Amino acid sequence: MTPSNPKSLSDQTCVPCHGGVSRLSETEIETLAPQVPQWHVIDENAEHHLQRTYSFKDFKTTLTFTLLVGAIAEEEGHHPRLLTEWGNVVVTWWTHAIGGLHENDFIMAAKTDQIALHIQKMAEKVSLPSDVGSSLATL
Repeated sequence: MTPSNPKSLSDQTCVPCHGGVSRLSETEIETLAPQVPQWHVIDENAEHHLQRTYSFKDFKTTLTFTLLVGAIAEEEGHHPRLLTEWGNVVVTWWTHAIGGLHENDFIMAAKTDQIALHIQKMAEKVSLPSDVGSSLATL
């Protein structure tokens, strides 16, 4: 695979990826990485992953961000690991089917960055009711 699409990563759509597709080479990773400069390529279980920590002013904003990332992940059919705690979300992207990085991971990292850029404005519109905890307890 050669990342050659001139469109911004955040404007691209993930392509279905199943086993048998090649992982990105080190050169391809180095080509894509500058487009998501705050993300780090980490090694976990001998696989490359993309990871970034986002910080927010409160838990409500943190949770809203998590839900929006989950929604775009579901829409794209590509799902991250999300660790949500008060004021922080650690997002980790990799392609499970190939045990490493695919261009989809960089696309989703860019989309995640776009969500973070707009989260304050969105969070004001997507507010949780103050009694959400007691409402959920009755389920």
